Amino acid sequence: MKAIAQDRYGSPDVLELREVDAPVVADDGVLVRVRAAAVNARDWHLMRGDPYLARLGLGLSGPKTKIRGTDFAGLVEAVGRNVKRFRPGDEVFGEADAAFAEFVCAPDGAVGPKPAGLSFEQAAALPLAGNTALMGLRDLGEVRPGQEVLINGASGGVGTFAVQIAKAFGAEVTGVCSTRNTDLVRSLGADHLVDYTREDFTRLGRRYDLVFDLVGNHSLTGFRRALKPTGTLVLSGGGVFEGGSAVGPMGLLLKGQVMSRFARHRLFVLTATPSKENLATLGELAASGKLVPVIDRTYPLGEAPEAIRYLEGEHARSKVVITV
Repeated sequence: MKAIAQDRYGSPDVLELREVDAPVVADDGVLVRVRAAAVNARDWHLMRGDPYLARLGLGLSGPKTKIRGTDFAGLVEAVGRNVKRFRPGDEVFGEADAAFAEFVCAPDGAVGPKPAGLSFEQAAALPLAGNTALMGLRDLGEVRPGQEVLINGASGGVGTFAVQIAKAFGAEVTGVCSTRNTDLVRSLGADHLVDYTREDFTRLGRRYDLVFDLVGNHSLTGFRRALKPTGTLVLSGGGVFEGGSAVGPMGLLLKGQVMSRFARHRLFVLTATPSKENLATLGELAASGKLVPVIDRTYPLGEAPEAIRYLEGEHARSKVVITV
């Protein structure tokens, strides 16, 4: 099969469209013929081995997992002997390593039925980013109707879902984005907008019940300044590529973990994990029209390097999708 693979860390130039062996379905796995896959910040972090500290787990000289990609949507090709929920031909979406390929094998627990009414491209955009938004707002942020919620990075892949999910949960939402993206964020339901090219939300004097950070571009002191006395800060900033770094956004996240033990505010560092239950919730929100994936650009599989180049330079808004 064809896949986007790499042997060493570096720029998008290290990515190659090559022939590789197709995955073999595991007993608890689902083999999917990929129709679309989405690009996430995770892909360029893995591609570059950035921050360098992460290479202790990813692989010192090159990534252990050679094929890039995580989100996918497509058709079930085969199922393992322990899988009862799906059969060949079913339309599905989910998360698994090595999704930038013609076939991907995913654990049964990380796959769900493709939401009704969504295209394969829209469905592929949903799993990782939608799950991150859902877990940050519902599970850690415990957002409730009437609360004031600020989304820092509201026009990005996770942010566009976070704005919609927060509104679906009844919150009053402030979205932080650049000038060119204000119309997009407003169209997703944001009640208020902060243009970060003109204003710093941490110094405007307004306080929020929940600040959900998806950028990592302020200090903990600044974020906490924007919280009400009983407010919650959820950190999930992925950053953008700035030439390589030792710790990158991990620095803020590590500080957050330490500070969470002493701060009067509730402070969490989000680690999103895929689950079929969360995919079902996202699917229900999408089917009801409360959650609409927004796609900035699509690229064919062979142009995946350009898709990642576009994303990592902070030019992209909403989701970038690869068609297979």
